[in-house]
Amino acid sequence: MKTVRAESIDSIDDYRLIEVETPAPAAGQILIEVHSCGMGYVDALVALGRYQVKPPTPFTPGLEIGGVVAAVGAGVSQFRPGDRVMASAFGGGLAEYAVAAEETVRGIPAAMSFAQAAGFRTNYVTALHGLTDRAALQPGERLLVLGAAGGVGVAAVQVGTLLGAEIIAAASTPAKRAFAQEHGAQHLLDTEPEGWRERLKAACGGAGPDVVFDPVCGPLFEPAFRSQSWRGRHLVVGFAGGPIPKLPVNLPLMKGAALVGVDVRQFFLFEAEHAQSHLAQLLAWVEDGRLAPPVGRRFPLASFAEAMEFALSGQGWGKTIIDIAD
Repeated sequence: MKTVRAESIDSIDDYRLIEVETPAPAAGQILIEVHSCGMGYVDALVALGRYQVKPPTPFTPGLEIGGVVAAVGAGVSQFRPGDRVMASAFGGGLAEYAVAAEETVRGIPAAMSFAQAAGFRTNYVTALHGLTDRAALQPGERLLVLGAAGGVGVAAVQVGTLLGAEIIAAASTPAKRAFAQEHGAQHLLDTEPEGWRERLKAACGGAGPDVVFDPVCGPLFEPAFRSQSWRGRHLVVGFAGGPIPKLPVNLPLMKGAALVGVDVRQFFLFEAEHAQSHLAQLLAWVEDGRLAPPVGRRFPLASFAEAMEFALSGQGWGKTIIDIAD
Protein backbone atom coordinates (compact mmCIF):
# COMPACT_ATOMS: atom_id res chain seq x y z
CA MET A 1 0.00 0.00 0.00
CA LYS A 2 1.03 3.66 -0.35
CA THR A 3 1.78 5.70 2.75
CA VAL A 4 3.45 9.00 3.66
CA ARG A 5 6.38 8.58 6.04
CA ALA A 6 9.40 10.41 7.43
CA GLU A 7 12.37 9.07 9.38
CA SER A 8 12.94 12.53 10.91
CA ILE A 9 10.51 15.42 11.12
CA ASP A 10 12.49 18.62 10.74
CA SER A 11 10.49 19.81 7.73
CA ILE A 12 7.76 18.80 5.30
CA ASP A 13 10.52 17.91 2.83
CA ASP A 14 11.44 14.96 5.07
CA TYR A 15 8.21 13.18 4.12
CA ARG A 16 8.01 10.74 1.22
CA LEU A 17 5.21 8.75 -0.40
CA ILE A 18 6.41 5.14 -0.25
CA GLU A 19 5.15 1.58 -0.69
CA VAL A 20 4.88 -0.63 2.40
CA GLU A 21 3.14 -3.85 3.33
CA THR A 22 -0.53 -3.50 4.26
CA PRO A 23 -0.85 -4.03 8.04
CA ALA A 24 -3.04 -6.70 9.62
CA PRO A 25 -5.28 -5.79 12.57
CA ALA A 26 -4.29 -7.27 15.92
CA ALA A 27 -6.80 -8.20 18.62
CA GLY A 28 -9.10 -5.27 19.33
CA GLN A 29 -8.02 -3.42 16.19
CA ILE A 30 -9.76 -2.51 12.93
CA LEU A 31 -8.15 -2.18 9.50
CA ILE A 32 -9.70 0.69 7.57
CA GLU A 33 -9.46 1.43 3.87
CA VAL A 34 -8.88 5.17 4.06
CA HIS A 35 -10.93 7.36 1.73
CA SER A 36 -10.15 10.77 3.26
CA CYS A 37 -7.70 12.10 5.84
CA GLY A 38 -7.94 15.45 7.64
CA MET A 39 -4.98 17.83 7.52
CA GLY A 40 -5.68 20.87 9.67
CA TYR A 41 -3.31 23.29 11.35
CA VAL A 42 -2.76 21.06 14.40
CA ASP A 43 -2.29 17.96 12.22
CA ALA A 44 0.49 19.71 10.35
CA LEU A 45 2.07 20.95 13.60
CA VAL A 46 2.14 17.39 14.91
CA ALA A 47 3.75 16.19 11.68
CA LEU A 48 6.53 18.75 12.16
CA GLY A 49 7.09 18.00 15.85
CA ARG A 50 5.85 21.46 16.89
CA TYR A 51 2.88 20.30 18.97
CA GLN A 52 3.05 19.85 22.76
CA VAL A 53 3.09 16.07 22.26
CA LYS A 54 5.92 14.94 19.98
CA PRO A 55 5.31 12.04 17.57
CA PRO A 56 7.62 9.03 17.43
CA THR A 57 9.67 8.42 14.30
CA PRO A 58 9.35 7.08 11.73
CA PHE A 59 6.04 8.88 11.52
CA THR A 60 3.04 8.89 9.20
CA PRO A 61 0.89 12.05 9.54
CA GLY A 62 -2.88 12.13 9.73
CA LEU A 63 -4.86 12.08 12.97
CA GLU A 64 -8.40 11.61 11.64
CA ILE A 65 -9.77 9.52 8.78
CA GLY A 66 -12.98 8.52 7.11
CA GLY A 67 -13.22 5.20 5.31
CA VAL A 68 -14.53 1.65 5.15
CA VAL A 69 -13.76 -1.27 7.44
CA ALA A 70 -11.56 -3.74 5.54
CA ALA A 71 -10.91 -6.31 8.29
CA VAL A 72 -11.26 -6.69 12.04
CA GLY A 73 -9.04 -8.30 14.65
CA ALA A 74 -10.01 -10.85 17.25
CA GLY A 75 -12.51 -9.61 19.81
CA VAL A 76 -13.92 -6.76 17.72
CA SER A 77 -17.69 -6.87 18.08
CA GLN A 78 -19.07 -3.49 17.02
CA PHE A 79 -17.91 -3.39 13.40
CA ARG A 80 -17.61 -5.62 10.38
CA PRO A 81 -16.08 -5.28 6.90
CA GLY A 82 -17.96 -2.80 4.72
CA ASP A 83 -19.04 -0.48 7.54
CA ARG A 84 -18.57 3.24 6.89
CA VAL A 85 -16.56 4.71 9.77
CA MET A 86 -14.46 7.56 11.15
CA ALA A 87 -11.42 6.90 13.29
CA SER A 88 -8.69 8.74 15.13
CA ALA A 89 -5.15 7.93 16.19
CA PHE A 90 -1.90 9.77 16.86
CA GLY A 91 -0.74 9.52 13.25
CA GLY A 92 -1.10 6.90 10.56
CA GLY A 93 -3.91 8.44 8.52
CA LEU A 94 -2.00 9.37 5.36
CA ALA A 95 -2.04 5.86 3.97
CA GLU A 96 -4.26 3.69 1.81
CA TYR A 97 -4.97 1.53 4.88
CA ALA A 98 -4.77 2.42 8.56
CA VAL A 99 -5.19 0.43 11.77
CA ALA A 100 -7.20 1.89 14.65
CA ALA A 101 -8.23 0.61 18.08
CA GLU A 102 -11.91 -0.31 18.19
CA GLU A 103 -12.68 2.30 20.86
CA THR A 104 -11.50 5.12 18.57
CA VAL A 105 -13.77 4.08 15.69
CA ARG A 106 -17.32 5.33 15.18
CA GLY A 107 -19.88 4.55 12.52
CA ILE A 108 -20.92 7.53 10.44
CA PRO A 109 -24.42 8.50 9.26
CA ALA A 110 -25.44 7.93 5.66
CA ALA A 111 -25.69 11.71 5.31
CA MET A 112 -21.98 12.15 6.16
CA SER A 113 -19.29 11.90 3.47
CA PHE A 114 -15.87 10.44 4.17
CA ALA A 115 -14.36 13.90 3.72
CA GLN A 116 -16.73 15.34 6.34
CA ALA A 117 -15.89 12.47 8.70
CA ALA A 118 -12.15 13.11 8.34
CA GLY A 119 -12.50 16.68 9.60
CA PHE A 120 -15.16 16.19 12.24
CA ARG A 121 -14.23 14.61 15.57
CA THR A 122 -11.59 16.98 16.91
CA ASN A 123 -13.07 20.26 15.67
CA TYR A 124 -16.69 19.63 16.55
CA VAL A 125 -16.11 18.00 19.93
CA THR A 126 -13.78 20.91 20.75
CA ALA A 127 -16.58 23.33 19.89
CA LEU A 128 -19.29 21.53 21.86
CA HIS A 129 -17.02 20.84 24.86
CA GLY A 130 -15.76 24.43 24.93
CA LEU A 131 -19.13 26.09 24.55
CA THR A 132 -21.12 23.87 26.92
CA ASP A 133 -18.71 22.45 29.51
CA ARG A 134 -16.17 25.28 29.73
CA ALA A 135 -18.21 28.39 28.91
CA ALA A 136 -21.73 27.25 29.91
CA LEU A 137 -23.04 29.16 26.88
CA GLN A 138 -26.73 30.03 27.24
CA PRO A 139 -29.36 30.62 24.53
CA GLY A 140 -29.42 34.28 23.55
CA GLU A 141 -25.87 35.02 24.71
CA ARG A 142 -23.45 36.73 22.34
CA LEU A 143 -20.65 34.48 21.08
CA LEU A 144 -17.61 36.00 19.37
CA VAL A 145 -15.71 33.47 17.25
CA LEU A 146 -12.19 34.48 16.21
CA GLY A 147 -10.75 32.68 13.19
CA ALA A 148 -14.34 31.90 12.31
CA ALA A 149 -13.60 30.42 8.89
CA GLY A 150 -11.06 27.85 10.12
CA GLY A 151 -11.95 24.24 10.81
CA VAL A 152 -12.60 24.65 14.53
CA GLY A 153 -13.86 28.23 14.09
CA VAL A 154 -16.66 27.30 11.71
CA ALA A 155 -17.48 24.35 13.99
CA ALA A 156 -17.97 26.84 16.83
CA VAL A 157 -20.17 29.01 14.59
CA GLN A 158 -22.36 26.03 13.71
CA VAL A 159 -22.52 24.52 17.19
CA GLY A 160 -23.08 27.93 18.78
CA THR A 161 -25.99 28.47 16.40
CA LEU A 162 -27.52 25.11 17.40
CA LEU A 163 -27.15 26.13 21.05
CA GLY A 164 -29.10 29.32 20.42
CA ALA A 165 -26.33 31.91 20.64
CA GLU A 166 -26.05 35.17 18.71
CA ILE A 167 -22.90 34.72 16.63
CA ILE A 168 -20.32 37.41 15.81
CA ALA A 169 -17.76 35.96 13.39
CA ALA A 170 -14.35 37.57 13.00
CA ALA A 171 -12.23 36.60 9.99
CA SER A 172 -9.48 38.20 7.93
CA THR A 173 -11.02 38.41 4.44
CA PRO A 174 -14.45 39.13 2.94
CA ALA A 175 -14.57 35.58 1.51
CA LYS A 176 -13.88 34.05 4.91
CA ARG A 177 -16.50 36.23 6.55
CA ALA A 178 -19.03 35.25 3.89
CA PHE A 179 -18.20 31.59 4.56
CA ALA A 180 -18.89 32.07 8.28
CA GLN A 181 -22.17 33.80 7.46
CA GLU A 182 -23.23 30.88 5.26
CA HIS A 183 -22.88 28.62 8.30
CA GLY A 184 -24.83 30.65 10.82
CA ALA A 185 -23.02 33.85 11.81
CA GLN A 186 -25.38 36.82 12.17
CA HIS A 187 -22.72 39.53 12.49
CA LEU A 188 -19.40 39.79 10.65
CA LEU A 189 -16.22 41.50 11.79
CA ASP A 190 -12.82 42.09 10.19
CA THR A 191 -9.54 41.56 12.05
CA GLU A 192 -7.83 44.93 11.52
CA PRO A 193 -6.71 45.96 15.04
CA GLU A 194 -7.20 49.72 14.52
CA GLY A 195 -10.68 50.59 15.80
CA TRP A 196 -11.58 46.91 16.20
CA ARG A 197 -13.04 47.20 19.70
CA GLU A 198 -15.42 49.93 18.56
CA ARG A 199 -16.60 47.80 15.65
CA LEU A 200 -17.07 44.81 17.97
CA LYS A 201 -19.11 46.94 20.38
CA ALA A 202 -21.33 48.07 17.50
CA ALA A 203 -21.81 44.45 16.38
CA CYS A 204 -22.85 43.61 19.95
CA GLY A 205 -25.44 46.37 20.03
CA GLY A 206 -23.39 48.60 22.29
CA ALA A 207 -22.40 45.86 24.75
CA GLY A 208 -19.76 43.13 24.49
CA PRO A 209 -19.61 39.38 23.86
CA ASP A 210 -20.55 36.99 26.65
CA VAL A 211 -18.24 34.27 25.33
CA VAL A 212 -15.13 34.49 23.15
CA PHE A 213 -14.08 31.32 21.27
CA ASP A 214 -10.43 31.89 20.38
CA PRO A 215 -8.38 29.37 18.38
CA VAL A 216 -6.07 32.18 17.19
CA CYS A 217 -4.82 33.98 20.34
CA GLY A 218 -3.16 36.57 18.13
CA PRO A 219 -3.23 40.40 18.13
CA LEU A 220 -6.94 40.48 19.00
CA PHE A 221 -6.59 38.30 22.11
CA GLU A 222 -6.33 41.10 24.66
CA PRO A 223 -8.73 43.49 22.88
CA ALA A 224 -11.32 40.70 22.79
CA PHE A 225 -10.86 39.94 26.48
CA ARG A 226 -11.13 43.62 27.38
CA SER A 227 -14.34 43.89 25.33
CA GLN A 228 -16.25 41.13 27.12
CA SER A 229 -19.39 41.80 29.06
CA TRP A 230 -19.52 41.31 32.84
CA ARG A 231 -18.89 37.61 33.68
CA GLY A 232 -17.55 36.97 30.21
CA ARG A 233 -15.73 33.74 29.39
CA HIS A 234 -12.77 33.76 27.00
CA LEU A 235 -11.99 30.28 25.68
CA VAL A 236 -8.35 29.60 24.79
CA VAL A 237 -8.54 26.94 22.07
CA GLY A 238 -5.24 27.26 20.20
CA PHE A 239 -2.44 29.49 19.01
CA ALA A 240 -2.76 29.75 15.25
CA GLY A 241 -1.88 33.44 15.56
CA GLY A 242 1.78 32.75 16.35
CA PRO A 243 3.58 33.63 19.60
CA ILE A 244 1.57 32.89 22.73
CA PRO A 245 0.19 36.19 24.13
CA LYS A 246 0.10 37.36 27.73
CA LEU A 247 -2.74 38.93 29.69
CA PRO A 248 -2.47 41.37 32.64
CA VAL A 249 -3.99 39.46 35.55
CA ASN A 250 -5.94 42.49 36.77
CA LEU A 251 -8.22 42.26 33.74
CA PRO A 252 -10.15 39.14 34.84
CA LEU A 253 -10.77 40.86 38.18
CA MET A 254 -11.93 44.11 36.62
CA LYS A 255 -14.20 42.38 34.12
CA GLY A 256 -15.45 39.68 36.49
CA ALA A 257 -14.37 37.46 33.60
CA ALA A 258 -12.71 34.08 33.14
CA LEU A 259 -9.90 32.87 30.90
CA VAL A 260 -10.65 29.19 30.28
CA GLY A 261 -8.59 26.53 28.49
CA VAL A 262 -10.14 24.04 26.07
CA ASP A 263 -8.05 20.92 25.33
CA VAL A 264 -9.97 18.21 23.51
CA ARG A 265 -7.09 15.73 23.64
CA GLN A 266 -7.12 15.73 27.43
CA PHE A 267 -10.94 15.84 27.46
CA PHE A 268 -10.98 12.47 25.66
CA LEU A 269 -8.24 11.22 28.00
CA PHE A 270 -9.73 12.25 31.36
CA GLU A 271 -13.46 12.38 30.58
CA ALA A 272 -13.79 9.72 27.90
CA GLU A 273 -17.43 8.85 28.54
CA HIS A 274 -18.50 12.50 28.46
CA ALA A 275 -16.45 13.13 25.31
CA GLN A 276 -18.05 10.17 23.58
CA SER A 277 -21.50 11.46 24.52
CA HIS A 278 -20.66 14.78 22.88
CA LEU A 279 -19.53 12.96 19.73
CA ALA A 280 -22.78 10.96 19.73
CA GLN A 281 -24.83 14.17 20.02
CA LEU A 282 -22.95 15.79 17.16
CA LEU A 283 -23.41 12.76 14.90
CA ALA A 284 -27.11 12.72 15.77
CA TRP A 285 -27.34 16.35 14.60
CA VAL A 286 -25.68 15.32 11.33
CA GLU A 287 -28.05 12.40 10.93
CA ASP A 288 -31.18 14.50 11.44
CA GLY A 289 -29.94 17.22 9.08
CA ARG A 290 -29.37 19.94 11.68
CA LEU A 291 -25.59 19.97 11.18
CA ALA A 292 -23.77 19.81 7.84
CA PRO A 293 -20.00 20.16 8.32
CA PRO A 294 -18.33 22.02 5.45
CA VAL A 295 -15.32 20.50 3.73
CA GLY A 296 -12.29 22.67 3.08
CA ARG A 297 -9.89 22.53 0.15
CA ARG A 298 -9.17 19.00 -1.05
CA PHE A 299 -5.90 17.52 -2.29
CA PRO A 300 -4.95 14.12 -3.75
CA LEU A 301 -2.55 11.93 -1.79
CA ALA A 302 0.28 12.70 -4.21
CA SER A 303 -0.01 16.39 -3.23
CA PHE A 304 0.26 15.74 0.51
CA ALA A 305 3.16 18.20 0.95
CA GLU A 306 1.18 21.01 -0.68
CA ALA A 307 -1.78 20.15 1.55
CA MET A 308 0.38 20.37 4.68
CA GLU A 309 1.79 23.73 3.61
CA PHE A 310 -1.71 25.01 2.90
CA ALA A 311 -3.01 23.81 6.29
CA LEU A 312 -0.23 25.75 8.01
CA SER A 313 -0.82 28.91 5.97
CA GLY A 314 -4.22 29.88 7.38
CA GLN A 315 -5.36 30.81 3.87
CA GLY A 316 -8.27 28.42 3.55
CA TRP A 317 -11.55 27.81 5.32
CA GLY A 318 -12.92 24.64 6.86
CA LYS A 319 -10.57 21.72 7.40
CA THR A 320 -8.16 20.75 4.63
CA ILE A 321 -8.77 17.21 3.35
CA ILE A 322 -6.48 14.78 1.56
CA ASP A 323 -8.40 12.28 -0.59
CA ILE A 324 -6.85 8.85 -0.73
CA ALA A 325 -9.46 6.52 -2.27
CA ASP A 326 -12.28 7.32 -4.70
